[in-house]
Amino acid sequence: MNITDVAVLVIDMQQDFLSPTSPLFVAGGPAIVPALQRALKAARSVGEPIIHVMRRHRATGIDVDQSRRALFAETGGFLVAGTPGAEELPQLAPAPWDLTVVKTRWSAFFATDLDALLRRLGVHRLILTGVQTPNCIRATATDALSLDYATTVLSDATASQTDEIQLSNLRDMATMGVEIVTVLQFEQSLGL
Repeated sequence: MNITDVAVLVIDMQQDFLSPTSPLFVAGGPAIVPALQRALKAARSVGEPIIHVMRRHRATGIDVDQSRRALFAETGGFLVAGTPGAEELPQLAPAPWDLTVVKTRWSAFFATDLDALLRRLGVHRLILTGVQTPNCIRATATDALSLDYATTVLSDATASQTDEIQLSNLRDMATMGVEIVTVLQFEQSLGL
């Protein structure tokens, strides 16, 4: 792995996805935080760019995807810009030199400037982390492959509602050409 053309994406590690009281809670999410912290430490130690991808919506919900509009209305909203639920976990907060991309759909590429940003950085390989694997991780991986990025998912720094869902989606992505590795394997690839 050529570390000069790699970027790590931290996808949706926000309070509304990681709080048990949230309607969007991803049950496997809290458990991956230590592994994700290790991955970020490794990436920073070799100067890889880190991009925090966060879903944020307007308070009116006008930009919420069709599949979640009813839930947004029923619950009074989630991931609303400026609210605590839209904030990333403090222990994963962006460093001053990290970058942020805001999205309103599953894929980090859909209607965002992520592709332009990556090309400006000279990135050819993406390392995907975060939640949740069958939705935002998978949609981002699919778009990344379509845009010709070599794509890696860190199996223990991504999460789903259940282990069964996680493993099934990792297997499916592997058959699509996504590299699936652990954080330890990622660290070793960096010579750490």
